[in-house]
Amino acid sequence: MLDENEDFLEEDLTDSISADEENSGLFEHLNIKVDKNQEPLRIDKFLLIHRQNSSRNKISQTCRAGNVVVNGNPVKQNYRVKPGDEISVLLAHPPRENVIIPQDIPINIVYEDDDIVVVDKDAGMVVHPGFGNWDGTLVNALAFHFSKDPSYNSDLDRVGLVHRIDKDTSGLLVIAKNEYALSHLAKQFFDRKTRRLYWAFVWGNVQDDEGTITGHIGRHPKNRMQMYTYVDGSQGKHAVTHYKVLERFRYITWVECKLETGRTHQIRAHMKHIGHTLFNDERYEGNIIMRGVNLPKYKQFVQNVFEVLPRHALHAHTLGFIHPVTKKEMYFESPMPKDMQDAAERWRKYLDNN
Repeated sequence: MLDENEDFLEEDLTDSISADEENSGLFEHLNIKVDKNQEPLRIDKFLLIHRQNSSRNKISQTCRAGNVVVNGNPVKQNYRVKPGDEISVLLAHPPRENVIIPQDIPINIVYEDDDIVVVDKDAGMVVHPGFGNWDGTLVNALAFHFSKDPSYNSDLDRVGLVHRIDKDTSGLLVIAKNEYALSHLAKQFFDRKTRRLYWAFVWGNVQDDEGTITGHIGRHPKNRMQMYTYVDGSQGKHAVTHYKVLERFRYITWVECKLETGRTHQIRAHMKHIGHTLFNDERYEGNIIMRGVNLPKYKQFVQNVFEVLPRHALHAHTLGFIHPVTKKEMYFESPMPKDMQDAAERWRKYLDNN
């Protein structure tokens, strides 16, 4: 699996920022006082018994990092546990973050086989557990779904997530069901070989029918809950977004965005950079009237559309990749969700009547 710091697709910053502030040290995940009758046993084997949701490789890596401590001192994986030893396992994230609670939550699975699952996620569902969202997530729902399959036996972190999208972004995600599929898919995302198109409503009448936005994306220098486009490349990571206008509503525009890279909040930050903030994107100040006329009737109309579409207008419309086992090209499309459909129809009627 790729480094979790590689931010494929649009990851919600709510959890990650809070977690960064909280996780300033190490957290104790396990504390064991070894029984007086314990026979000498390598600590990696001992921990496998007491951490059944882990693997020998993970325990080995934890030992190498100096995070397995016996009687106050870091030990290597070949240390032999003795009666009376006090063992601590220390990791850089809170223990609860690794506890996945299976929950019977409805999800829209559009494809599944022995290796992958493709889900069409509703807006409002957090993808993975994290600070402030320990349950009710897509991962909790998938854990329940997988628990019904007696042949499924995975040691994958976060139930094989390859990429993520924001809580309030709707659309397609692929999830790996085994280590090989996870590694194969992760490399496709890293090598930019996936096919991904997003639909977005943005404020303003986008001047060009199509274009490309290039600029490093990093944390905003003042607002730590936003990402920012650094055109000079002084901070952040290289990012490229291609866009095409699909329909114009005079004061907002329906655009299709093709991601060449997958940085955190890439579409949201890039579109704001060119003066076209996503419609009703509260975090990026798109939940105020940014274009239009200064008339009470118009203001009321926009407020009504905000109520119909109570989240940022972004949808992961397509997803294409090579199947990790069959090597066949897989391609999926998700129709526009109802809230975005209703918003578009209201704008069309407004234009017809004004």
